[in-house]
Amino acid sequence: MAIPPMADKTMVLSLGALPVSYALSSVSAVSHPMWVALMSALILGLLFMTIYSLSHGEITYDPLYAIFVVFSFTSVVDLVIALQEDGYLMGFMEFYTKEGEPYLRTAHGIFICYWDGTVHYLLYLAMAGAIRKRRRYRNLGLYWLGSFAMSLLVFLPGNILGKYSSEIRPTFLLAIPYMLVPCWAGMRIFNQSQALTSYTPNMVQEEQRKGLLKRPADLALIVYFILAAFFTLFRGLVVLDCPTDACFVYIYQYEPYLRDPVAYPKLQMLIYLFYALPFYCLAAYALTFPGCSWLPDWALVFAGAIGQAQFSHMGASMHLRTAFTYRVPEDTWATFFLSNLLFALGPHLLAFRCLWQPAFFLRVPHSEPQAHGKKQQ
Repeated sequence: MAIPPMADKTMVLSLGALPVSYALSSVSAVSHPMWVALMSALILGLLFMTIYSLSHGEITYDPLYAIFVVFSFTSVVDLVIALQEDGYLMGFMEFYTKEGEPYLRTAHGIFICYWDGTVHYLLYLAMAGAIRKRRRYRNLGLYWLGSFAMSLLVFLPGNILGKYSSEIRPTFLLAIPYMLVPCWAGMRIFNQSQALTSYTPNMVQEEQRKGLLKRPADLALIVYFILAAFFTLFRGLVVLDCPTDACFVYIYQYEPYLRDPVAYPKLQMLIYLFYALPFYCLAAYALTFPGCSWLPDWALVFAGAIGQAQFSHMGASMHLRTAFTYRVPEDTWATFFLSNLLFALGPHLLAFRCLWQPAFFLRVPHSEPQAHGKKQQ
């Protein structure tokens, strides 16, 4: 399959991570945590300078181009780490997971690397290609923003609070730019103009006059969000050591991974409790009352966040790196998998609904219908 021209430069630079990681592994005998941190920073600096010299026009048009190319490089590194930790590769990044970021060897760390090396990598290629062709990438950027932010919100605090807190190395300082980039990138992406729609004010008003019974898909989503809100609240109470029998049975028979001392699953459930639960309530409101123009953008951000979170949580719950006592029992595997899959699917259906038929969420200026009526008179 031919590589699209727009992806050539980005893909070539990102695949440079393979020879670089292999070359560094050959000198790992002299590896030291500080050396690993310095070499990582040096490589990223040289990569940025290379991108700047080769793609000055793209960076001038949109500075995020450089970020996407650099992150595509690190995505390939993450995929190599995940494949090596699962035994599919050897001799690439073992020195880094031992001396740089040992918490990447956890089940949660491995699945974060898988997601970054596949989903994020494809997003980086697509967004960098869109910049080179001077095309829009706002929707892709919003999905990536939610996914990237959720990964950081769980992984970084989990490294500090979990059982790997004593394994923090100098490379952890490289997380500082990773925390700042989503803030800057998010502001730039949200400030991009939204795609124009072909809906006239009359079409928008007609769509917004429909009740819920005439919008069965929206009604089904509202029911889903109510159920998801209860599920989110329940799992939040479980990790907060709620003493009820239902919580006790659930944490021991359905999701014992929530007891894992790595802290990632507990943090994930608390983030769901304090951020996902309010969003479910707001989304149900926006699907009931028209004109909530904020929903399409935040639905994409939320879909990216839940997609990344559920992929990492479900994978880590069943991975061999998770201790046997914390893995999902075989007799409840189907229930666990189905409930968590549905939990991830709903936000994506909401994002698709918002993109497919956004008329219900558009705001129509009051002056437009009046001016139209005067013309008819």
